[in-house]
Amino acid sequence: MSVRIDGEKSGEVPERSHVVRRILRGPLPESVPALVARACTLVGLLDIAAGVFPRFRHSRMHRIVEVLPGAFGPFAAALSLSAGVLLLLLAHGLRRRKRRAWRAAVLLLPAGAVAQFVYRHSVIGVLISVALLLPLLRHRREFAALPDPRSRWRALANFVLMGAGSLGLGLVIVSVHTHRMVGDPSVSDRIEHVLYGLLGFEGPVDYTGDTSWTVGFSLGALGLLTAVTTIYLAFRPEHPAARLTEEDEARLRALLEKHGARDSLGHFALRRDKAVVFSPSGKAAVTYRVVSGVMLASGDPIGDVEAWPGAIERFMDEAKAHSWTPAVVGCSETGGEVWTRETGLDALELGDEAVVDVRDFSLTGRAMRNVRQMVKRIERAGYETRVRRIRDLSDGELERIRRAAEDWRGTDTERGFSMALGRIGDPADADCLIATAHKPDAAQGPYGDLKAILHFVPWGTDGASLDLMRRDRSADPGMNELLIVAALQAAPKLGIERVSLNFAMFRSALARGEKIGAGPVLRAWRGLLVFLSRWFQIESLYKFNAKFQPRWEPRFVVYASSRDLPRIGLAMMQAEGFVNLALPRLLRRSAPVQRPCAHTVAEHGVRAA
Repeated sequence: MSVRIDGEKSGEVPERSHVVRRILRGPLPESVPALVARACTLVGLLDIAAGVFPRFRHSRMHRIVEVLPGAFGPFAAALSLSAGVLLLLLAHGLRRRKRRAWRAAVLLLPAGAVAQFVYRHSVIGVLISVALLLPLLRHRREFAALPDPRSRWRALANFVLMGAGSLGLGLVIVSVHTHRMVGDPSVSDRIEHVLYGLLGFEGPVDYTGDTSWTVGFSLGALGLLTAVTTIYLAFRPEHPAARLTEEDEARLRALLEKHGARDSLGHFALRRDKAVVFSPSGKAAVTYRVVSGVMLASGDPIGDVEAWPGAIERFMDEAKAHSWTPAVVGCSETGGEVWTRETGLDALELGDEAVVDVRDFSLTGRAMRNVRQMVKRIERAGYETRVRRIRDLSDGELERIRRAAEDWRGTDTERGFSMALGRIGDPADADCLIATAHKPDAAQGPYGDLKAILHFVPWGTDGASLDLMRRDRSADPGMNELLIVAALQAAPKLGIERVSLNFAMFRSALARGEKIGAGPVLRAWRGLLVFLSRWFQIESLYKFNAKFQPRWEPRFVVYASSRDLPRIGLAMMQAEGFVNLALPRLLRRSAPVQRPCAHTVAEHGVRAA
């Protein structure tokens, strides 16, 4: 598939594109920040080793380490630990070209040089600090990345992580001096000694000679670093995560009104926990969320295809300004071609989206026998279905549906990002479609006779895209089949000609791997996917989608480098809610509820099927 953009021939890159301007400017100097970060990491690890392990100070490596910042002299262990831990903390920020990390390193290295000269009168130690400082000053313009979105809750996370790390390192410090330890203190005594030492007090463990002072200063330094970094994070200016403003949402809705029929995932750009960048003309936009340093866009750009390059360029500039790793999840084949052509990124097929053409759908025929029997059985059990627009629901019924969807969620973690809207019944989403299953003869529960819910978002003016699937766990199996069939049968009356169902990851590998003639590599890959399906329901979701005889539309992930794929994969799983690295629920400030993604998991429906 090829796309014509801004009057250029298909396959050519427009002159104003980001990749051409980058080539004209020459390659970006990536080596200096990486080398500085590696040097900081190496020096930090050696400093920590010099401060913790007494035998290290008498090894051959000592001849090299003794000239490093903070290695030896009065308060040697504490100075080594402090310098080492701080350099390790700064290394990641320097690698990402962060301005604040650069400023901290520029202050730390001269302080280390002064300590070298005052405590040890070491000219070589001063020269080492200066040698690390010079490339930082010379290439200061490369360290210009802006801060990541953050909040003061990170101070608590820092306290927990630094405290745990200090406790572990403190136990090592207390335990390595066994030959000078008085008696044989128990593990609990050593832990108690570490806890007291982090607070600056003497613990129950005693040593001969000056070792008690060495251990005491080392533990005190770790406790001080934990306190100082936590206080800094608690009182630094807050940069909250970007949210979709009312103005941004209005502009996106205007673009979707004109161009929303092109991508079934377009309406999901209206999630309010995403940020957006617009093209200079305002005719296209890219929505994204930043997760663990990955700038994660979802679906295709919104708006006029001819204006996509401008929005993509703004996206890449924003990623560069913050030193975020750019990535796109769930884009179409057309979107993947434009993204790769405009940025020089690579694309990898992620899976397939199941799309049903309403006019071709029928329950007749052998292929639909399983679904037909399931639906008839459920109907005979007394279930009824209703398919309506959100605008046609009363306020009371809509509130019951909202509460039911919340209570029927299968996990504590909200799931969904690229293919989930994250809300039900917003006045601005009046065109959304809702299918509900009811059992009037059953005992009335807290939500009346409501037993299952399917929520669809608009796909242009003549399509719908499945957003959410929920059911009462006490309801009979097959609720999702019943409601999907009901929605497809009611679609013509609602002016809907196509319906996008769930997204099946690695669908083509599963389908080809089970056919006759599949090679050993493909069969092994399919076997791995089947094994992973025990946790992620990869195979079961594919088979559930295949029941409705859809056409399959491939979806891609776009990435900068293969070495970024593990990081991007983790960010995707965090965004979709499969991996939760956030603070415990009791410690988190309240946030808007984001519903799980039916395209991604279809949790209850697949299990029932």
